[in-house]
Amino acid sequence: MNVGREDFADLHVHTNFSDGLLSPEEVVRNAAKLGLGAIAITDHDCVDAITPAIKEAKSIDLEIIPGVEISAAIGHTEIHILGYFIDWCDPDLSDLLEKMRLNRVDRMRKIVARLKEQGLELDIERVLESAPQGTVGRQHLARIMKEEGFVATIQEAFDRFIGNGKPCHIEHKRLDYKRAFETIKRSGGVPVLAHPGTADTAAYFPDFIKAGLRGIEVYHSDHRPIEEQRYLALAEEYDLLITGGSDCHGIERRGETLIGTIGIRYSEVEKLRQEADRIRSSR
Repeated sequence: MNVGREDFADLHVHTNFSDGLLSPEEVVRNAAKLGLGAIAITDHDCVDAITPAIKEAKSIDLEIIPGVEISAAIGHTEIHILGYFIDWCDPDLSDLLEKMRLNRVDRMRKIVARLKEQGLELDIERVLESAPQGTVGRQHLARIMKEEGFVATIQEAFDRFIGNGKPCHIEHKRLDYKRAFETIKRSGGVPVLAHPGTADTAAYFPDFIKAGLRGIEVYHSDHRPIEEQRYLALAEEYDLLITGGSDCHGIERRGETLIGTIGIRYSEVEKLRQEADRIRSSR
């Protein structure tokens, strides 16, 4: 669903506190220029960008929805779970995200070790220092690989070395999906399945519902119209809220700027807010 007016919201935006290129302040200013009514800051396993984004938006007619994108798994399938209207200062959430941050550091050390086996020697401390705040990810590593001349583009780093299934790829330490749902709800947030089109998860929906899933990201930059229709049908079947967002990381590896290209109507944001109120009142 295309956006660009005040009654639309992009509910999937990253900053340089995870694997985005832009600071929270730059993200807010870009969203304001596009005339969006709201954006959700949804960094990977990190909530540190929310406060600076809210501070920047105080003088702008733009709502910042506090969010997070948590990496989890069901069986052998990795999934991402978005949490909306979270209390980003919640102690349980903070503890979980700190453990996940440390897991990401350990994963990065292992990836760098594999790169060394391929003849590409990098200083792990330089990689970690490239993410001084928030969480470190493969995007940080890919940029340094480009700077060192090991690859010509960031995309090449993923295609040849560190992308899924490539020689130097290391999977995340898997967090059980039930814990992700539970932690989001304990923080007063609404758990939503992110970009279901990137993994075959349809068979797991009964398990997700039982665990507390309340929404599905129908509209996403990687979803085709036929997939949008499929997930709209699933949302209706399981009585799930509908969300959508660009999954913008700044200037994407494809050379595009996605913020504001995908989103949902503001009326759907209000439904999310009402669900968050219901979750908080039932705790």
